[in-house]
Amino acid sequence: MSDANVKRVKSSEIEFKDRLVSIQRVTKVTKGGRTFSFSAIVVVGNENGVVGYGLGKAKEVTAAIAKGIDDAKKHLIKVPVLKGTLPHEQTGKYSGAKVYIQPAAPGTGVIAGGAMRAVLESVGVKNVLAKSKGSSNPHSVVKATINALSLMRDPYTVAQVRGVDLDTVFNG
Repeated sequence: MSDANVKRVKSSEIEFKDRLVSIQRVTKVTKGGRTFSFSAIVVVGNENGVVGYGLGKAKEVTAAIAKGIDDAKKHLIKVPVLKGTLPHEQTGKYSGAKVYIQPAAPGTGVIAGGAMRAVLESVGVKNVLAKSKGSSNPHSVVKATINALSLMRDPYTVAQVRGVDLDTVFNG
């Protein structure tokens, strides 16, 4: 995600919807017994091309979710969404998780697994085909999906980078 073309977004001026991807009860064993706490992965997005993920840990579920939402708002990226789908197919990777996402025709819906579905719906993609390979760990799948989305480029950006007009991008 430390790519130069990732577009960061400020969270103050946008209204977000949050989705809980997974919640885990984790245990720390001390000499006095077991100490339980909760770890929550949360995805936030405005369903219009802005998405972020966060991890929150706390003694209680609600506090962990709140911390996850705050963390997610600090890690937002902008994704090009064209006519309810993505501009092109893309693969993403994080640790052992690999994801493949490709645009789909109108009426297809979001064909994606659990953790990927939350991210893609938060971005605002209505029609997409997605496949998760390798690790099914929700942390890794969410980060791999965000990685794939951060590599997306819309036709206008491609035209600017190549120094040509839009017609050449589509026809050339």
